[in-house]
Amino acid sequence: MDPELPVVRLCVAGMRAEAEGRTDAARALFQQAWDSAADDYEACIAAHYLARHQNSPEETLRWNQECLDRADRVGDERVAGFYASLYLNMGHACRRLGRPALAHAHFVRAAQRVEQAPDGQYGDWNRFAIAAGLRDTAGACEDSEGEGGAGTEGVQRSLDEAVDGRVRELVSRWCARGELMALGLALPAYLGYLGTAADRERLRSALHMVHATRRLPEDEQAELGAVIGSAALR
Repeated sequence: MDPELPVVRLCVAGMRAEAEGRTDAARALFQQAWDSAADDYEACIAAHYLARHQNSPEETLRWNQECLDRADRVGDERVAGFYASLYLNMGHACRRLGRPALAHAHFVRAAQRVEQAPDGQYGDWNRFAIAAGLRDTAGACEDSEGEGGAGTEGVQRSLDEAVDGRVRELVSRWCARGELMALGLALPAYLGYLGTAADRERLRSALHMVHATRRLPEDEQAELGAVIGSAALR
């Protein structure tokens, strides 16, 4: 985004006010950005921030949908990096409205666009949040086609349930005794798992590195070896 755009400057000021706990001032700045938007691109930016300051889940969904619709109207490289976050926000809004199947469909779409998100912490945050949304709504995915989920089928986006439980148990043990090296190696790949072949290889490699350090108790070494060799990670 061009930091010199008036709409962007207003949204930056709004984020600053939000961080300082001045919620009313933040909402007023975001509303001003929306009112002054000169085109669909600027309206997309303003709608994204206005969605954060709505008083009901219905209005939050409406503004997130507005943001997505404006991005679709722009349809060029300026908004390509927005879509992972836009679909993520739609998924969260649908979950709050008690529509987990539709939320899951949006999380899948977010996963399909996550490689276009900017690199760095923002991209990592999107990946982690999308993966969490997919895990939390995995049980609803079978009904997603009837809730507007057409086109989201294909890749198994959630980690195999049995493997996920075993990894979670290992991570819990490492957290309990402060195994920082193991956590540092494994958590990024685990938290960002989105079901692609690259994700499986990233997780398998991270777990293999933990295993190769041979710093774990014998029972954990054996369990980790079994997880690494599981069919779900091949």
